[in-house]
Amino acid sequence: MRRTRRVKILATLGPASSEEPMIRKLHEAGADVFRINMSHASHDLMRTLVRRIRNVEAEIGRPIGILADLQGPKLRVGAFADSSVDLEVGQEFTLDDNPAPGDNTRVNLPHPEILEAVQAGHRLLIDDGRLQLLAIEADDHHVRCRVTAGNKISNRKGVSLPDTILKSGPLTPKDRADIDALLTEEIDWLALSFVQRPEDLVEVRKIVQGKFPILSKIEKPQAVRHLDEIISMSDAIMVARGDLGVEMPVEDVPGIQKRITRAARRAGKPVVVATQMLESMISAPVPTRAEVSDVSTAVYEGADAVMLSAESAAGQYPVEAVAMMDAIAKKIERDPLYPGIVFAQRPAPLATEADAISLAAREISETLMPAAIVTYTATGTTGLRMARERPQLPIIGISPVVQTARRLSLVWGIHCVVTEDARDLDDMVSRACRIAMQEGFARPDDRILVTAGVPLRKPGATNMLRIAHIDPADADTK
Repeated sequence: MRRTRRVKILATLGPASSEEPMIRKLHEAGADVFRINMSHASHDLMRTLVRRIRNVEAEIGRPIGILADLQGPKLRVGAFADSSVDLEVGQEFTLDDNPAPGDNTRVNLPHPEILEAVQAGHRLLIDDGRLQLLAIEADDHHVRCRVTAGNKISNRKGVSLPDTILKSGPLTPKDRADIDALLTEEIDWLALSFVQRPEDLVEVRKIVQGKFPILSKIEKPQAVRHLDEIISMSDAIMVARGDLGVEMPVEDVPGIQKRITRAARRAGKPVVVATQMLESMISAPVPTRAEVSDVSTAVYEGADAVMLSAESAAGQYPVEAVAMMDAIAKKIERDPLYPGIVFAQRPAPLATEADAISLAAREISETLMPAAIVTYTATGTTGLRMARERPQLPIIGISPVVQTARRLSLVWGIHCVVTEDARDLDDMVSRACRIAMQEGFARPDDRILVTAGVPLRKPGATNMLRIAHIDPADADTK
């Protein structure tokens, strides 16, 4: 199944889309990677979803990526004697370690890590910012605040801390148990929620021991301030605009989105734009014009992937939402303005052999206009460097490692094919020509570009670029 667009689609599975026939429909509609949200999935359900996705993969014959998204810390206030209380702007309200039911003067905050970290002058946002508090005095047992906006608080509402860096890392006991379960399954990406600083990734990497590449979700102001360091420590990045829009002024989010996508592209790391992209399609068969423009902006910006959350997980129109996102992406990529916009943001290559070969391949492709660029990649690094160039031609990623092909399903423009390793240089070129034809990218007498590393089977040694002519005699070769 060949996609006719470069940007990839990441679809979240949930109650509306957990059965195998629906997963197949979503893939056929355009989903390249499936997200399992560990906030809602038990270990048994996770295993079931992985098995169903792999069944669809085997039936379709194309590598499909799976991203497991950790819940991260869920910070919530305690309960009230009357379930909720009314407050007034300007009044004082205290969050403390007293487990007694709350009233209109105080409530329990069962998170000692917050009480230890909050300082006077820090903001605390309750219930996605509907209630806003400003700390005026704090110690290890209480935070005395002033209400600055909002007038109501109820049981167990979430707490956001835009100004506070918690000493504890983003992994909770639940996350650790989830990782242990995920390590036994065929998962391709691990998404880490509520990253604050690059040190947060060190702990996770020690646990996963290279089994998963790590995708860091940028959803806190602290992460934006440490963006470059977090990108350098991550394998991919997600612009998680939901929580980001709670903890920062909403008018700042579009600019931050562009900053993140461009920084990730410079580093050659995949970047996903997520949250509320087609939100109205949870309950409507068509999106709003504003949502179409939102998806289009991410495509024009050159994001590697765009993500559906509740639209595909719990909405009434999951297949239609994926098909709509697919249609929008195809239309934008055919826009005459698209190449000039996406290619103008192309970053300068690094002084490495892989970058030099990828740059040369892209420049030659613009002169010769071959049918495709074929890149051999065992670990995925060569494919990432080629995708970083955002060439106008299709990229065929050939790998003998199925896990690599699945991971690259998240990456812009790469059509992945799993095949046995080439025996020698001639076999490598012949195999590239044959696969380019079999996958529908080339015809007899076309030219393709082939990048690889010599000697073969040496990871990280991309140093060869070859222009290959497809012999008509190879057309029927299997």
